Parts: sequence; structure tokens; C-alpha cells
Amino acid sequence: MKTNRLNLFSLAMAIMLCMSSQTGNAQNTALADTYANIEFKMLKVNEPVIPANTVNLKDFGAVNGGYVLNTKAFADAIDALSKKGGGKLIIPPGIWLTGPIILKSNIELHAQTGALIKFSTDKTLYPIIETSFEGINTWRCISPIYGKNLENVAFTGNGVWDGSGEAWRQVKKSKLTDEQWKKFVASGGVLNEKKDSWYPSEQYLKGVKGADQNIRHDLKTKEDFEAIHDFLRPVLVSIQNSKRVLFDGPVFQNSPAWNIHPLLIEDLIVRNITVRNPWFSQNGDGLDVESCKNVVIENSSFDVGDDAICIKSGKDKDGRDRGVPCENIIVKNNIVYHGHGGVTVGSEMSGGVKNLHVSNCTFMGTDVGLRFKSTRGRGGVVENIYISDVFMTDIPSQAISFDLYYGGKSIAETLAEGGNTVSTKAIPVNEETPQFKNIVIKNITIKGAQQAVFLQGLPEMNLENIEITNLIAKAQKGFSIIDANGIKISNAQLDIEAKNAFEIYNTKNLSLKNIEFNPSSSNTITINGEASKNIDLSGSSINFSKTTTIDKNVPKKAVKF
Repeated sequence: MKTNRLNLFSLAMAIMLCMSSQTGNAQNTALADTYANIEFKMLKVNEPVIPANTVNLKDFGAVNGGYVLNTKAFADAIDALSKKGGGKLIIPPGIWLTGPIILKSNIELHAQTGALIKFSTDKTLYPIIETSFEGINTWRCISPIYGKNLENVAFTGNGVWDGSGEAWRQVKKSKLTDEQWKKFVASGGVLNEKKDSWYPSEQYLKGVKGADQNIRHDLKTKEDFEAIHDFLRPVLVSIQNSKRVLFDGPVFQNSPAWNIHPLLIEDLIVRNITVRNPWFSQNGDGLDVESCKNVVIENSSFDVGDDAICIKSGKDKDGRDRGVPCENIIVKNNIVYHGHGGVTVGSEMSGGVKNLHVSNCTFMGTDVGLRFKSTRGRGGVVENIYISDVFMTDIPSQAISFDLYYGGKSIAETLAEGGNTVSTKAIPVNEETPQFKNIVIKNITIKGAQQAVFLQGLPEMNLENIEITNLIAKAQKGFSIIDANGIKISNAQLDIEAKNAFEIYNTKNLSLKNIEFNPSSSNTITINGEASKNIDLSGSSINFSKTTTIDKNVPKKAVKF
């Protein structure tokens, strides 16, 4: 009998070791995939180190049901763990109503499956603080989840964090059905003079007047901002100036403004999460990574009301003064179901963005797929961007968009107002001039879009060194290339409805190679602009000399067939 027990014990140990080895191998394989084929030097991102201590939220008097405020229970549990050096706070299944949760170092918030953390709609629970929003130093209400100057913070488990954004956000009538609009109007709040926008309160409507993209630059004191408290809606998760932050597993949804806003984080991992906002939610971004270093974003899904995965680094003078770029970023294996942009860089990029890898992502019905945006006044350099294996379908505007005349509107709104701005007037280059350069985009599939590619730089600072290779695109319009230098487009299979597939204006050092059109089409190219130079159309089987219109202001010999 003793021998049998020893044999059983040995067998069990062998099985456990085997399973452990398999788990370890799987983890190593996943890790290797994350860092495989990165075009720049990228160190492994450090994960938070959380002490082994564990407490349960219910042990601190938390009451399930969504009707008792559990703010104190969360604070007491986090404080108890902090006094032990940190640990894991288990949030069990249930509906846990709470006010703001203030994070501390070395804490893991583990929301178990079935846990719903619902933040209170009582705005008096959210005092205003000095912070950063939309890249500007300003006053906003404290976030439902807030932390600053921390180390080792983690959100794990498969529970749901809900920001109760419906109590905070403006809603436009044009984005709702008649029945939805009636419910909003009946719920209280106020309408604007045109009766086409609903606001949660008179205070909010007061705050809107004079605002520039949700910021009131005219207000100076805390008391000034207090008078429009309701307008100062926070992001759901704000973590600032911290190290080793992890999001792994939960759902983050229904935010007052942006969903997740890591600012000035070193070593950030976002994986296996779901981010959701109503499609009509104003400024309902998914993830806004700002001035962060060493970042991985992978295996996550987004269905939001504004840009989904956003890379930023501050806006205008505040961003330039901070002077911290967003750098060393991997974005892999993500899905975006709805949003103004699938992956977006800018428009708040005044501190610069460099070393960004995006691969194996799918965008379905996003207003834009890959979106790069800025404008005069920002400054900053966006460079060393590598994008590959991106698959897009049903894009209602531009699948790939570079716009250095961004005016604060979605591309759908811009198109509805007559299209993008085109200016021939150059202004002097200074610290406020944005620059986008050294960008490689390859292995892209676009199945349905209003336009395949829109590239527009500034007359005084062209888009520079952009390479698009291995492109399959079905779209109403083809390419617009304006104020650009060093553009290489090769191995492109295009099915374009519009007769004019390429509109080229004031572009230098452009080459088209191995371009194929749908055989049933009769697509053409137009070239305009006196700054046009060294445009090489000789590298395809198509004889473009017969289908290209060159305006009389284009210098002679600027185009080669």
C-alpha cells in the first residue's frame, strides 16, 4: 500500500511538472510572439510585482446590490493592503456601487467574473483637481479610478468597470433614434437653443459655451472651474507619472470621457481587455496612451464612440514644455468594431511619437482605419512608425489618413462639410510646426472604404518618407497625395470606383511600382502643383502616359513614364 501511495505521488508530481512546463512554454511562446519582428530595439516591458497578500472587498463592509455606496470599503481595503506592503484586492461577484477609487502602489485590483463595479452618478463625489486632459494642463473632475506617482499597479480578472458615463455626457440628436432621443429628453437635463443637443445639466451647458474641444482656456482659477463642475467630465481610468502598470482581463466601459488614460507611464501592458462605449458617446475614446515609454497593447477589443487606440504626447505649448515623447510601443492582435479611428496618432503629439509597431489588427466599420493627425501650432515629430498586416472592412471615410490640417472633427464630419482643407500658402517653420516622417505601411487589406489613402502634409513641412507596400484596396476613391516628399507605393491591387485613382499635388520624389487596377476600370492619374518634382510612374505594367493628366503649372520633366 505504501509503495502504491509513493507511485501515485510520483505520478501526480510528474503530471504537475509536465503541466507546469507546458504552461511555461505557452507563456514563453506568447512572450516571444509579442516581441517578434519588432523593427526597433525594444526591451521586455516589466510587469508589476505584487506582494502575495490578499483581501476580499466584502471583509471591509462592502454591500452587494448597487444601492449602497462602497467608497469607504474600497479605500479601507486598499489601505489595509498598503500597510502590508501591497497585495491583491479581490472584488467578488456582485454589483458594487462606489465613488472614486484612489490607487496606491503595489496594489492589484482583481475583479472576479460576475463582479460589476458601478461608479456613482452623484457628481459631487468627484472634486475637481489639477490634471491634464486632451494634452492641456487644466482642471477636471477626479477620475472614478485615479492614481499618481505609483509603482506596481494591476487590474486583473474578468469583471466589469462601469463609469456611468450616461450621467456625464452631452448627446447629439442626430446620433440617436427618435425613441432614444425621447428617453434622454424625458430623463431631465437641458437642450440647447437649436434643440439638437441634450446636456445633463444647466451647469454643463454653461461650460460648453466658450469651450475649445472640451477645454475652457478662458478660465483661470479653481473657483472659475467649480462654476462649471458638471462640464469637467473625467476619464474613467487616470494613472499618471507611474511605473509598471498592467491591465489584463477586465471590461472597461461607459466612461464619462476617455476610457483609459495612462499618462507618463514607464512599462505599461494592456492585454486581453474589452473596452466599450456607446457609439454616440462624445469623446468616448478607448485607450489614450500619452507620453509613455515601453508599452505593449495586445489581444484586446474596442467598440467605442471616438478613437479606439490612441497614441499621444501633449498638445501645443503644454505638450512641448513637458517634452516627453510616446515611444517604444507595440500594438498587436487587436480588434476594433467601431470608433473614429482604429489606431490613431495625434492630434495631441507635441512631445513627439517614435518607435511604434502595429501589426495583425482588424478594424470593422471604424470611421477611419489608420489615422495620423496634427495641425500647425502643435510642433512635435512623429517618426519610425511600422505598420503591417492590418485588415479593414466597411470604412465609411478614409482607410489610411494623414492630415496635418486637423480641425477637431471626425473625418465623417469633415467630409460632410465639404472635405479636407488644402492650402498652398507656406508659413515659416518653427517649434510649432508638426512633422511626420519615416513611416512604413505594408500588407494592408481594405474591403470597402470611401477612400483608400489620404496623405496631406504642409507646404512648409511635407510628409516625408512614407512607404506603402502590398496593398489590396476596394474603395470609392483611391489616393490623394498632397504636399509630400519621398512617397513610395508598390505592389498595390486597386479596385477604385472613381475614374481618377490618384490625385497628386505638390509632391516630390514619388514612385508608383507594380500598380494594378481592376481590369474593368479605366482609372486615371492627375498631377498638379508647381512644387511637383521627380514623380516616377514607370515601374508598372500599365502605361500611365496615356491615362495621366498633368496640369500646365507642373514643371517640365517633373514626371517620368
